[in-house]
Amino acid sequence: MRELTSIVKWMFVEKRDIFLSVLFGFLSGITAIGLFALSGYLISKSAFAPPIYTLMILVASVKLLGITSALTRFGERYFSHRGTFTMLSNLRVTLYKKIEPLAPSLFQKFRSGDLLSRIVGDVETLQNFFLRVFYPPIVLLLVFLCTVFFTMFFSIGIALILLVGFLITTFIFPAIVAWTQRKVDRRVRKSRGELSTELSEFLYGFRDLKVYQKLDDKEDTLRGAADIYLQEQERESVHNLSTEATNTFLSLFVSFAVLGVGAYFVSVGQLDGIFLAMLVMVSLTAFENTAAMSVFPSHLEDSRQASVRLHHVVQTDSEQERLREGEESLSVTTAPDITVENVSFRFPNEARDTLSNLSFTLPAKSKTTIVGPSGSGKSTIMQLILKLYGFQQGDIQLNHQSIEHLSQESIWDHTNVVLQHNHFFYGTIRDNLMIAKEDVTDKEMERVLEKVKLAHFSLDDAVLEKGENLSGGERQRLAIARALLKKSPIWFLDEPTSSMDALTEKDILDYVLDVAREDTVLLISHRLTGLEKMDQIIVMEAGKIVEVGTYDELMKKEGYFYKMKQIEQSVFLNA
Repeated sequence: MRELTSIVKWMFVEKRDIFLSVLFGFLSGITAIGLFALSGYLISKSAFAPPIYTLMILVASVKLLGITSALTRFGERYFSHRGTFTMLSNLRVTLYKKIEPLAPSLFQKFRSGDLLSRIVGDVETLQNFFLRVFYPPIVLLLVFLCTVFFTMFFSIGIALILLVGFLITTFIFPAIVAWTQRKVDRRVRKSRGELSTELSEFLYGFRDLKVYQKLDDKEDTLRGAADIYLQEQERESVHNLSTEATNTFLSLFVSFAVLGVGAYFVSVGQLDGIFLAMLVMVSLTAFENTAAMSVFPSHLEDSRQASVRLHHVVQTDSEQERLREGEESLSVTTAPDITVENVSFRFPNEARDTLSNLSFTLPAKSKTTIVGPSGSGKSTIMQLILKLYGFQQGDIQLNHQSIEHLSQESIWDHTNVVLQHNHFFYGTIRDNLMIAKEDVTDKEMERVLEKVKLAHFSLDDAVLEKGENLSGGERQRLAIARALLKKSPIWFLDEPTSSMDALTEKDILDYVLDVAREDTVLLISHRLTGLEKMDQIIVMEAGKIVEVGTYDELMKKEGYFYKMKQIEQSVFLNA
């Protein structure tokens, strides 16, 4: 329940609607009981042919209570639903703020379909928390206390029956149902997450499944997941309906008990018979309100499971949270140096280290290339410097400031980054370039497009989702254009030209290095051509540094880099 408590804190920012919902709910419940109690008394009183003014007063009172009951019911519905929508809004905003700093590493923990199911489906589930879980028991408790107190003036025995019935229908029976409900809801939520995961996999991989003629197999898997989800939903519905029916039976049984015991009390002279109909009507009306408790366990377990799943998405270590609160901003006006000291890192749930005891320095204004075979940890180094992941050992310093004490945003603000896979938004070339700098002019963007050999594009040309209408090389050049427009003193280039032809690659890299001549540049590449201009080359294998030096120094050593270069040249010659 700890996770549910934390989620409730996010939701209950607006307390005014909560108070008004409880107030109007209580007034609605108590006036409904008063209305039916007075109606029962009016029927019994009419049988004795009282004076007409007595009947007129009773009839007028019944009408007044009817109007009051309708108005208070409207107020209760209005404020409870407005409060619910406000709470959902608060929850979504808070959840976004919690998720945003975790976004780079979030997909290591959750598959995209499961994550979507959590942040959409589970948030929607919590809309029932206030309406079905939080305030109905409070209102019911207040109404029943007043009802039992009122009934005591007429019969202590019937008041005790109402109290026992209230305890059974409101606490004991829902507790039993909640114990059995947990397993049912867990299966439903698990099957929903699996269906969302399978569906997202199917949509993302549709083209590859079609090419390899495995579409039918995946469709069968998807149908199987859908069938399981429907079966679990059916079991949940049957369970809820049986719970509701049992609760109704218990409520009616209490009313029959009130009628039977009340009739006995009348026969032995312990109760005035004129009040029997009134007490029965009180019982029937009061226990109508307990119908909400029949679905209480289901919604409570739904809310608990949803809060647990959401908490798993946003949970952070308390020490990390404390450090984040004391983070500083990276402040640089010129190109800084970057120092990596004894850094080791492994991805979650992996047995081996991705990086092991790395140490190197990128001097200010230097141009450094990291090379090595695929999987050697080249890109991971850049991700650690950008503070996308936390490392287990060592330290990384930017301008003599440990990144442990620097905010991610301040690091990114001073960095031009070109990733292996860059995202492009649906819109135009202009829209995607203005991400780098909002006040950039059309002339600046057109000049940069020309420099990266994209002059054949106009700023108004369309870009489809994920840049699907662009070739691999065009996407890389557009990403480089964004970095050029940003004009920050640190450059991180991860395989920025892997999809370009050799001539285009040389021209663009030469231009980037010329623009960044006063900046600190880190280039990650699997190609070994054009590295003669770099100040240092770091050679990696299996997460470790095996060689460091300039191009000429490494070639003279005839070590690992030399062998890689010879293999690359032989491949090109044979081609």
